[in-house]
Amino acid sequence: MQTRSKQENKQEEKQWRRSKGGERRESKQAAWALGGGQVRYSVPEEAKGGTVVGRLAQDLGLEAGEAEARRLRLVAQGRRASVEVSGASGALVVSSRLDREELCGKSAPCALRLEVLLERPLRVFHVEVEVTDINDNAPLFPAATKNLSLSENSPPGSRFPLEGASDADIGANAQLSYTLSPSEHFALDMKSSDENMKSLFLVLTKGLDRESLAEHRLVLTAIDGGRPSLTGTVELLVSVLDANDNPPEFNQSVYKVRLPENAAEGTLVTRVGATDPDEGINQEFSFSIVSSLPAAKRDVFSIDPRTGEIRVQGPLDFEEVRLYELQIEARDMGVPPLSGHCGVMLEVLDVNDNAPEVWVTSLSVPVPEDASVGTVVALLSVSDRDSGANGRVRCAVWPPAPFGLVATFAGSYSLVLREALDRERVSEYEVEVRAEDGGAPPLRASRGLRVPVSDVNDNAPAFAQAVYTVLARENNAAGAELARLWARDPDEAGNGRVSYSVAEGGAGAGSGSGSGSGWRPASSYVSVDAESGRLWALRPLDYEELQVLQFEVRAVDAGEPPLCGNATVQLFVVDENDNAPALLPPAGGGPGPWAAGEVVAKIRAVDADSGYNAWLRYELWEPRGKGPFRVGLYSGEVSTARALEEADGPRQRLLIVVRDHGEPSRSATATLSVSLVEGAEAALSAAGGAAASAATNVWLVVAICAVSSLFLLAVVLYGASRWAPRAAVLAGPGPATLVCASEVGSWSYSQRQSRSLCVADGAGKSDLMVFSPNCPPPPGPAAENALCTNAVYGFFFFFFVCVCVSLTRWCSSVILGS
Repeated sequence: MQTRSKQENKQEEKQWRRSKGGERRESKQAAWALGGGQVRYSVPEEAKGGTVVGRLAQDLGLEAGEAEARRLRLVAQGRRASVEVSGASGALVVSSRLDREELCGKSAPCALRLEVLLERPLRVFHVEVEVTDINDNAPLFPAATKNLSLSENSPPGSRFPLEGASDADIGANAQLSYTLSPSEHFALDMKSSDENMKSLFLVLTKGLDRESLAEHRLVLTAIDGGRPSLTGTVELLVSVLDANDNPPEFNQSVYKVRLPENAAEGTLVTRVGATDPDEGINQEFSFSIVSSLPAAKRDVFSIDPRTGEIRVQGPLDFEEVRLYELQIEARDMGVPPLSGHCGVMLEVLDVNDNAPEVWVTSLSVPVPEDASVGTVVALLSVSDRDSGANGRVRCAVWPPAPFGLVATFAGSYSLVLREALDRERVSEYEVEVRAEDGGAPPLRASRGLRVPVSDVNDNAPAFAQAVYTVLARENNAAGAELARLWARDPDEAGNGRVSYSVAEGGAGAGSGSGSGSGWRPASSYVSVDAESGRLWALRPLDYEELQVLQFEVRAVDAGEPPLCGNATVQLFVVDENDNAPALLPPAGGGPGPWAAGEVVAKIRAVDADSGYNAWLRYELWEPRGKGPFRVGLYSGEVSTARALEEADGPRQRLLIVVRDHGEPSRSATATLSVSLVEGAEAALSAAGGAAASAATNVWLVVAICAVSSLFLLAVVLYGASRWAPRAAVLAGPGPATLVCASEVGSWSYSQRQSRSLCVADGAGKSDLMVFSPNCPPPPGPAAENALCTNAVYGFFFFFFVCVCVSLTRWCSSVILGS
């Protein structure tokens, strides 16, 4: 029980100390309150630097060290805040001298409205610090000495207005009381006409005698209501004058006027009137303004000394001074002059003469183009010095997209992203925040913001064409430019910097030269400049080796991650006439004697070129004239032009020129020697041929059966490969087929292999032309494998067809010859 009593005593002592400490703190700062996103503190003016106004970080619910990590800081709005946030503790402390009178003047309460920013994530809090008044300003009179002139016949009870003191403090600290130094002739009287105006009068309590005392010196003391109180004094120098004993009297003791703040210079405020019962010069008087509150605004008004018209001669500002108090004096011309006094209370009415003000307190630019909707771009503060409807502000943003305004607190807005951005469409926005108040007519203000959009790599390079067709003549120089490729990337900087490379592709070497060299990649033929996209030839191209080269060019940007685009290039090699005809062993005819028109022999030649360059014609150069022989222009068959005679001689030497149709044409020359034999030798030769033919009949039947079997097997294999299920269309990388037109019709040349068989009796002859398909290979390894397989089957199929047809023709010629 005793232990529990001691603990209870300790707890009570702690609570007492806390309550005492709280009372001491409340004398320096009021309790804070967090409501609706606003924190309120109170601090007395003239607090020393470093004085803690409030534990801001703790009141905002931040952990220890979080305030410094998230950069808790103040954002000033147009004037020095005199407080700052301590980075280490997160407390709100006084940074410089706090003078309530300098900050707010006579306005009460005096509040500093601050904005506190907190990052990661970005948040804004509103802090209101009320600066409470202390009694730091003594009452102050307009002058240290006040001269008064009083007639000696002034009756007791006469009242003479005095100009009171002013105190820059507010509240009780500005409540003034006055005392007058002891005097048997004068007393002090204070009269309150209403709650806004207090008049101070010097009252004559006893008649004056100038001869006994011509001058009275009094001290008027003003005491404020502070604790401790402060005082101010003025010396009243009262001169006693003789004679004129009736002062002017005003029609009203107080004139009340209301005037809008936009009243122009020269506007009539009011007209005061007074009368003086004296006569003569003592009855004449003039008007003047003897005092004004506030004293600094005395020159705002003027009065006509004769008519008493009070006019505006300076600007009125409701936001600066809302009420003016003027003391008007009417002084007569008597000796001594007498005066009467009245007060004019001028209330200034608010008009909508202040446009709204827009401040940018924070701006986060540039904005990445992939920023999410709702991203805060800027923090804005809007205010209007007018009051009432004139001070209510509406805000909007133009253009209305892609940004919008979100009200976070009274007078505070956030500029947020409402729509997705695309830098390639709009790279920078000129945003205008427009503010309009509720006055009539309304006043407007705007603030322009430049919001650049930063680029992200969201666009892949795109070629102008999906497929480029390039023609290149064979035998071109190594390093020759074949074409220029270009891909566009709308991104900027590295995201839009494109480099080019040969991605894939190639060709199988043709058989035009008689020897295949297998598959070769495209990079062995061509190269592309990485920066310019120019396509170069790495070596001379040979049509007889390569007719079509298909490959892909890839364009890759320098973004992170990089994006790429592809284009297919089909390079067609154009044939040049760079190969002369090549002669083959001629095919001989049967033994003579020959009748007219019989074939004696056939000149055979091939040209490795293609098209017109490979189209051959045969010409008989020697002997010229009407010789016994002639040559077929395109067949190369040497036949008799007439029956041979003994006069033609036993031997004939023929010179035959073979030319192609190229430009320029190339040629080859063949010499054919023809020996003429007697008829008996011819018959003997024919009999020997018949015996040999009979001996080979058995082998001929065996050969025909074998060829038929092979032909049937080839057909079955080709059909199985042709119609078997496959993932893609197969095409063989054969040489390109060039279609040519001439006066003898349309025909095509590819890889040519001509065979000519002649019979002794001069039967009709023909050539068999073998062509390979001209289909570009599809990209991809699967397509390439299928392409190769299909090409092999096709090759064997056509090979067997050729063999079978050739053997059949040979057999038929042998049979017919036998």
